[in-house]
Amino acid sequence: MWVLLRGGYPLRILLPLRGEWMGRRGLPRSLVPGSPRRRYRKEALPALEVPVLPVTATEIRQYLRAHGISFQDGHSCLRAPSPFVKALQLKDQTGATASFSLFIDKTTGRFLCMTSLAEGSWEDFQASVEGRGDGAREGVLLGEAPEAEDSEEVQRIWDRAIPLWELPEPEEAQLARVMFGLTKVTDDTLRRFSVRYLRPARSLVFPWLSPGGLGLRGLKLLSAEVQGDEVHYKETTIPRPGVYHNLFGLPLISRRDVEVVLTGRELDSLALNQSTGLPTLALPRGTACLPPALLPYLEQFRRIVLWLGDDLRSWEAAKLFARKLNPKRCSLVRPGDQQPRALEALNQGLNLSRILRTALPAWHKSIVSFRQLREEVLGELSNVEQAAGIRWSRFPDLNRLLKGHRKGELTVFTGPTGSGKTTFISEYALDLCTQGVNTLWGSFEISNVRLARVMLTQFAVGRLEEQLDKYDEWADRFEDLPLYFMTFHGQQSIRTVIDTMQHAVYVYDICHVVIDNLQFMMGHEQLSTDRIAAQDYIVGAFRKFATDNSCHVTLVIHPRKEDDDKELQTASIFGSAKASQEADNVLILQDRKLVTGPGKRYLQVSKNRFDGDVGVFPLEFNKSSLTFSIPPKSKARLKKVKDDNGLVTKKPSSGKKGAVPQNSKTCLGQAHHPYQPDPSKPSR
Repeated sequence: MWVLLRGGYPLRILLPLRGEWMGRRGLPRSLVPGSPRRRYRKEALPALEVPVLPVTATEIRQYLRAHGISFQDGHSCLRAPSPFVKALQLKDQTGATASFSLFIDKTTGRFLCMTSLAEGSWEDFQASVEGRGDGAREGVLLGEAPEAEDSEEVQRIWDRAIPLWELPEPEEAQLARVMFGLTKVTDDTLRRFSVRYLRPARSLVFPWLSPGGLGLRGLKLLSAEVQGDEVHYKETTIPRPGVYHNLFGLPLISRRDVEVVLTGRELDSLALNQSTGLPTLALPRGTACLPPALLPYLEQFRRIVLWLGDDLRSWEAAKLFARKLNPKRCSLVRPGDQQPRALEALNQGLNLSRILRTALPAWHKSIVSFRQLREEVLGELSNVEQAAGIRWSRFPDLNRLLKGHRKGELTVFTGPTGSGKTTFISEYALDLCTQGVNTLWGSFEISNVRLARVMLTQFAVGRLEEQLDKYDEWADRFEDLPLYFMTFHGQQSIRTVIDTMQHAVYVYDICHVVIDNLQFMMGHEQLSTDRIAAQDYIVGAFRKFATDNSCHVTLVIHPRKEDDDKELQTASIFGSAKASQEADNVLILQDRKLVTGPGKRYLQVSKNRFDGDVGVFPLEFNKSSLTFSIPPKSKARLKKVKDDNGLVTKKPSSGKKGAVPQNSKTCLGQAHHPYQPDPSKPSR
């Protein structure tokens, strides 16, 4: 029998850092079967010299018609007869007969058989239909089976967990309800969703049940920590988050249900179902990602309401997910004071059914009026910090200038050769990635192995070659980041790169793409044509991609040749003025060469379309950690830039030596870094 692992097309184009950590992060030691160890599946990462281009919905339909396979067109998938089950079987949980239980994703071509749970890539489906491969002889293709250790630990934790109402001490049960906000959630609701409580970890346990509710595939543990006046929740999943595809509440869905409410947390699903009686499902990774593997389970619904949270980040995620689900059937609950999370609304005594009736359609015509936009404008005015985007942790002065990292923008970054552009931009992107920004790297100049080594060193804030005993600890943490790499190197077609980026946005919900750099990607194919025009076309393509996909693109471009004693300006970017015109932000890494020692570096923000603030601040390179940082005790001040010709200088105050003249760049000490491991916390 042929067992197909979850490899398929995405891993052939996008190379995420992989490796399955078999330890149990964040669980009590009494529940850990042994010391952590690693297991890699080498066959799960096929090495292809020529990347496979994504398949289109038209090509899928043409292939099915050419082979006489009937199909039905759905919202995000095509439904076809499954070659992996017998034709005469009972209906599955979605109401589809076994002969039409195969769902084929229109965007990626990946398939899932609801009856046999067979799944694979479009190439695997073609091989099965055409009688190629071992799977054709057996006539059945199995999905990825859970690891034996995962299954054992899942069952062990589930057996030790007990329902809240069965806790021997009523005070403990009441404390747990208060910590998780479940004071108004009834025991019947918890029983219906099979929610339990693990006393040693003081965590709620949410089960991942197989279709039909017959088997236990995984668990999510939710713990609560009080920090000041707020309660912060921490999630632990078994198996790891990358393969934890649990739509919490799916066993309670009837094949007759045509409407469902999607939430970002399991607790919100409990509150919604209890208050409204509507079918509710919780996404496994909240607002971070909607895995395409879940789309077949949502095909039966004619209307989907997304109520993911109470902040602008949840609102942006809801609009992004609606594109995958088909916007014409989606409605969105807009965050607001009177429309908080579902659980908070229940605790505040609000009418959840009334809030659902205010949900706005996700799809509209190409032309809109201000009446349709006024609430969204009010949301940005009421939440200025959230509208500004994700703030950097390592570069506070960058926050004061750019205010944050926002979706849908294009940032152009340049600097002299050898000044450290790749090293800086890798830390710049790593900072955002550690805060949950799904990131895709396109490194056309250096290899992915070398880039990953640099980023891991920056993440650990130290040389790991000098402390190899800590490599697994840091690698485990680094592996959990939503970070992916394109396998391209050197000259590439812009169409191939854009197709790969679009695929990554669809599959991994990528929010930030880094292209390093434009000249290496172009190669020498335009030497005989107008190279400037070709570069303008590529910049325009990245600009359009960022806008259409609500994804931030950071584009590294080499500058034109300048004298070493002259500072770079916006006009120094190689090519025509189109790159700086199309960009929302322009960052310049200035490097002043000195005869007596290493050059002095500082970062200049020469364009900021968000609010116009531009300026410059000093940087210092720490060779041991490969990081740039701003020391908190430095007296060097942020300086505003008037234009590309010079700085607005301030005279030093009397008696103070910290004022920085116009063209000086001060060498600053290394700041304490927030990503140092906490020895008081257990290793992940």
